[in-house]
Amino acid sequence: MGEQAGRLHGKVALITGAARGIGQGIAERYAREGARVAVADLDGDSAGETAAAIRAAGGEAMAVTMDVTDEAAVSDGVSAVVTAWGGLDVAFANAGIQHIDPLDQLSFANWRKVMAVHLDGAFLLTREALRAMYASGGGTMLYMGSVHSLEASPLKAPYVAAKHALLGLCRSVAKEGAAHGVRSNIICPGFVRTPLVDKQIPEQAKELGISEDEVIRNVMLKNTVDGEFTTVEDVAELALQLAAFPSAALTGQSVVVSHGWHMG
Repeated sequence: MGEQAGRLHGKVALITGAARGIGQGIAERYAREGARVAVADLDGDSAGETAAAIRAAGGEAMAVTMDVTDEAAVSDGVSAVVTAWGGLDVAFANAGIQHIDPLDQLSFANWRKVMAVHLDGAFLLTREALRAMYASGGGTMLYMGSVHSLEASPLKAPYVAAKHALLGLCRSVAKEGAAHGVRSNIICPGFVRTPLVDKQIPEQAKELGISEDEVIRNVMLKNTVDGEFTTVEDVAELALQLAAFPSAALTGQSVVVSHGWHMG
């Protein structure tokens, strides 16, 4: 089939938080490029719908109900994929949540909830994925970071802290995984118009005492070069490039896709 087979032909990929938003876009793109895609999500019904849509479009996909903060659920989910498809080539820690509050009013429970999903969930997926990848001779570990992996914004301390920590985890995987043929990179998008971002707009407007349009124009997109949101398609394109990159020349890197918001 040659090049027509797709850049990820024969690869097995698992993506967390893949039932909707950016994760869904990446899952669909990977499937179009020939990967067998495990759509992992806390919402099993939505994961099933996304997997079914991928299959209806001619791809190969399975749904995995996974709470990334549950050690057993992550272990069982990865094992199910490896058992079904014989291995794991690409694992993408994408699951995430957001919480808006000033630090002096932030509850410990909300701090821990954000950290648990982003950081604990990424660790648990990483550990299980590395075990599978080490056993089979290598693979690619990817993380959904953010411009907030590299700089901060007000009212988002747990998210900013978690995204900074993911950068450190990614770099650690790159160092440790190299001897086992594993590469690791982190994508750092600017604001992408997803349900997660749409939820933030009225929250920030209320907290800052400004209109929703002002939140978009003067907070979210203020430092971009063109006042545009990054798109799911932009991020999925980069996710494909990183998954398909052929060597360890590109590992341990944070790749920013933000319309120039952050220039590293």
